[in-house]
Amino acid sequence: MMVGEVTKQGRLIVFSAPSGTGKSTVARLVMERLGILEFSVSATTRSKRPGEQDGIDYHFLSRELFEKKISEGGFIEHEFFFGNFYGTLFDKTVEAIDDGRNLLFDLDVKGALNLKKRFGERALLVFLKPPGLEVLARRLQSRDSEGPEALKMRLERAAMELSHADKFDFVVVNDDLDQTVDAVASRISRFLLQS
Repeated sequence: MMVGEVTKQGRLIVFSAPSGTGKSTVARLVMERLGILEFSVSATTRSKRPGEQDGIDYHFLSRELFEKKISEGGFIEHEFFFGNFYGTLFDKTVEAIDDGRNLLFDLDVKGALNLKKRFGERALLVFLKPPGLEVLARRLQSRDSEGPEALKMRLERAAMELSHADKFDFVVVNDDLDQTVDAVASRISRFLLQS
């Protein structure tokens, strides 16, 4: 960049939804359609799942390193749930904004609200709702990746997350994937065009 050159700061798009709502699918399709978003990679202490790659799916950190970064103020937000830490790295986010890049985040409700508090109008919070808790329960059961106790915890967490939907900038029910992607892509496009 040349001295005196003005660059437009990047924007932050935050997706939140209860587990099983289709958030990852919607985010991926919106990114493909718009072509101007980069996925923000969160840090976690949980173990890699089959097929996941460090630096692409998550920054997989040891618990010791994660806690060190917390004490140094290295996260915009972080949370401990289901036995692991998750967090958004502050330096990577600021670097992207300063470079004029637009980041898409996949955060829980608390993380999304914390990010909005830090970045204000630079951030758009999008909340995806399931058609209903019964539908959500069926989706989670069909994954067949968790026992009954974990499923119960996820459904309890979903109810809590749904109670915060009104704090988001844009809320959409994901009952038709194409319509959901259209609505979200349109809202994000308008947000990115704002000066």
